[in-house]
Amino acid sequence: MVDDITKMRNIGISAHIDSGKTTLTERILFYCQKIHAIHEVRGKDGVGATMDSMELERERGITIASAATNVTWKDTDINIIDTPGHVDFTIEVERALRVLDGAILVLCAVSGVQSQSITVDRQLKRYNVPRIAFVNKSDRSGANPYKVCEQLREKLNLNSVMMQVPIGLEDKLEGMVDLITMKGLYFDGDDGEKFRIEEIPADLKDEAEAKREELLDAVSMFSDEIMELMMEGEEVPEELIHAAVRKGTLALELCPVFMGSAYKNKGIQPLLDAVLAYLPCPTDVENRALDLDKDEEEVVLPSDPSKPVVALAFKLEDGQYGQLTYLRIYQGVLKKGMDLYNVRMKRKLKVGRLVRMHSDSMEDITDARCGDIVALFGVDCASGDTFCDPSLNLSLTSMYVPNSVISLSIAPVDKKASDKMAKALNRFTKEDPTFRTYVDPESNETIISGMGELHLEVYVERMKREYGAEVETGAPRVAFREAISGTADFNYTHKKQTGGSGQYGRVAGTMEVLEVGEDGKEYEFVNQIKGGAIPQEYIPSCDKGFQEAMKKGSLIGAPVVGVKMTINDGQYHTVDSSDQAFQTAALGAFRDAYGRAKPVILEPIMKVTVEGPGEFQGNIFGTINQRRGMIIGSTEEGNNCVVEAEVPLSEMFGYSTVLRSSTQGKAEFSMEFAKYGKVPQGVSEELIKAYQDERKAASK
Repeated sequence: MVDDITKMRNIGISAHIDSGKTTLTERILFYCQKIHAIHEVRGKDGVGATMDSMELERERGITIASAATNVTWKDTDINIIDTPGHVDFTIEVERALRVLDGAILVLCAVSGVQSQSITVDRQLKRYNVPRIAFVNKSDRSGANPYKVCEQLREKLNLNSVMMQVPIGLEDKLEGMVDLITMKGLYFDGDDGEKFRIEEIPADLKDEAEAKREELLDAVSMFSDEIMELMMEGEEVPEELIHAAVRKGTLALELCPVFMGSAYKNKGIQPLLDAVLAYLPCPTDVENRALDLDKDEEEVVLPSDPSKPVVALAFKLEDGQYGQLTYLRIYQGVLKKGMDLYNVRMKRKLKVGRLVRMHSDSMEDITDARCGDIVALFGVDCASGDTFCDPSLNLSLTSMYVPNSVISLSIAPVDKKASDKMAKALNRFTKEDPTFRTYVDPESNETIISGMGELHLEVYVERMKREYGAEVETGAPRVAFREAISGTADFNYTHKKQTGGSGQYGRVAGTMEVLEVGEDGKEYEFVNQIKGGAIPQEYIPSCDKGFQEAMKKGSLIGAPVVGVKMTINDGQYHTVDSSDQAFQTAALGAFRDAYGRAKPVILEPIMKVTVEGPGEFQGNIFGTINQRRGMIIGSTEEGNNCVVEAEVPLSEMFGYSTVLRSSTQGKAEFSMEFAKYGKVPQGVSEELIKAYQDERKAASK
């Protein structure tokens, strides 16, 4: 356990898929002497990268689950989380960023800022995470760190500033010039472990001087002393520059840019020094919680070991040793054998085994203090639960969980597989909040839903491998929604007379379109009842009834979104009115008005980014146009082109095969959910007919 909290860092490594995050993490582990040999992501040695511990990850050469490790560099403890780059596993990035204090944004020196880099940057901004950028693959043909630094400004709106200039590029990359010390940095030895500092090569002196001036200009905004020294033409001391860069980075107003090649073992040690110098320690970050005993009043959690403990469970994993719960400790000290309180479940528990993780291996520890990331064994909880000292009742805000956009029906092949499948589904839904499962009440099928084809494919594969559950999958289904495009008034009476007291309730008002804004609010209830036409205690019943009706629209049975329900009149009966009567009245009123409010079907529209050689640009356009896609923009960078489009998700199934065949396998694409859009008339009619046929078949 580190005694000095300032000597601790919690960082994430995030980037677009295939930018070299896992390779970079492998080098960091090697230079921090956590591993004794370097393994590659698609290693010929058959071992695979240390952080890709899942068999599937090693086969596919991608990161699926974020992995945590802990290293020590120059007497500072660094907790590192290597996150996936593929958009289907975006929840892994969300949950990591929720608990991290800083991040390394990895970019490819050739491709620069790519579509997923933009998504990751948006996530970093959502959680106010300071970042430093690392331009990787500077040894590759076409590498241009200067262009990448410019793109960080243009595409991500970051105040990027180069901290180094390369000594040689592409296959001539030898090292880099440090613009603060004005020295050349070289990396010798088989694995770049011998770090050598030399004078700057003569032919780079002028360029280095010019870039240093740019650096000083940028950091002088964060230091009056530097500004004064520059105006007087004096030399600026190194400590002042470090302090100003740190201040700008922590304020999210500066993004220092470093460079190198993780694969060729160049530039990693200076990057680790930068993590220590510029990224925050736990005391630099203000964390807040809600006090449930004081009407959810916000309280600041100081990184103070003497305070009662508060921690967040941000990730669950069911490994060979049972359920593992990853915790970030925000306040106090967590000790083996102490009592904890799960705020959501309102349940006490005892801390049994406490471990520090290194990918899929672990070391037992007796205690950990605020700022640390550790794991517990055998704790029943869900992702996002808050644990605290039994004397507190605080809740930490959970991470942002996007809605799933695609679903599949799955069925076990026999009874034995059925039990295994149920076990697997129970575990996966606990582990991953974006993976959901339910039984369709009409068809009685088990449905799984997630963020994309690859997301569901990986879970089906994991069911087979980890649980031996053989399952058959149905065709992918899109998460359609229904909405209204007009306004309708309603005046509905629910009246039911049986023996004894009956049911009575009348509700009147207006149904209108609610624009779904940034906050994602899909429904609004407005109460304009005056003079007690409906008693106050039945108003929430009306709200409940409307919300119940929205679960299933009448066109294709999809959930209804974007509706504002206003009630302005009604009637009740002193004996026959009840909570249930008004809920049923509201349900009937909604269905009655819905048919007259011009209902429409909405489908998820995906933001698709295709990257490939410029010569295939026409073919790429063709593949998008055939899929009802709308091209938003196209940029050419060198020999490559990047096409951005919006395409309905229902048209994207099997797109990878079509794209490969039309670009000789040289193009790749990524997609993420953008918005819901109206389905064209022809498609809408087909969907309604298919839904009606399905209902008829189910009723027979």
